[in-house]
Amino acid sequence: MKLTSPWTGILSFLIVLFTMPLGHAAMILMEKLLGHDLLYPAAFGLGVLGIVMLLIGIISRKETSATFLGLFGGLFVWTGWIEFGYVYFANRFGVQPLIENGQVVTKPEYLIMPSSYGFWAIVMLFYIFSTRSGCNFFNWIQRKIHYGQPVETLQPIIRNAAMTTFMELNVLLWTCYMILLFSYDNEFLGDRHPVTMLIAFGSLAWSIYLFIRLLKIKKLAYAIRYAIPTVIIFWTFVEILGRWDILTEIWVEPAHYWLEMTMMTIAFLVLLGVLLFKHRK
Repeated sequence: MKLTSPWTGILSFLIVLFTMPLGHAAMILMEKLLGHDLLYPAAFGLGVLGIVMLLIGIISRKETSATFLGLFGGLFVWTGWIEFGYVYFANRFGVQPLIENGQVVTKPEYLIMPSSYGFWAIVMLFYIFSTRSGCNFFNWIQRKIHYGQPVETLQPIIRNAAMTTFMELNVLLWTCYMILLFSYDNEFLGDRHPVTMLIAFGSLAWSIYLFIRLLKIKKLAYAIRYAIPTVIIFWTFVEILGRWDILTEIWVEPAHYWLEMTMMTIAFLVLLGVLLFKHRK
């Protein structure tokens, strides 16, 4: 029996959603369980594994397999090379965390991440001015800035499901991190600023709209790719709730909330298995 479109969308959303807290928890456990001599080689190896998964996905002829390889390859590269890369250089050069009321509110690695805004802008310029993509947001901007010139005149990059998923995940994570970090910074806005509140509830509303559209998708590979922006935009709202101390971020202390995190891991594996099994049938 094949999954109907609502269930394909719901399960795709939940699978991508579970990768967010589990990825955070895995990073924290690596920091605590691996010593200084092992942590960064392990993180580099994690990134290499992500690249290998991406390359396998690129040559795969099955769109669903390629999409999942792009998803997990992107997660491994983001965690191993990008997040732990910032951790390494923040620790190496003695960057101090941001402390408020005796508590760490922003870790050192996230304090230096906004410095990558120039690279982010370059990537955005490429996607907006130099290529055609399947992103409705980019397409809308292109229609507005090309002054009547049809968007079809922009040539798409050679389409590959693994690379598309990989880039979509990393660019969206990067974008939302930048939005959050600039919003939290008191030099720009601050976490209680009205604009930050607008970002929070705007992200919630946007993710609900995307989720409703996701429920109509029948194709599994497309549903997974569509679930990525849906989840990451929703997770922006979750992150701000945690910053406001409205939500307990159990994934920040996985050793303390080991039972909840274990149940979440089991649920993730079960949902992934059910989705792939039903899709195969």
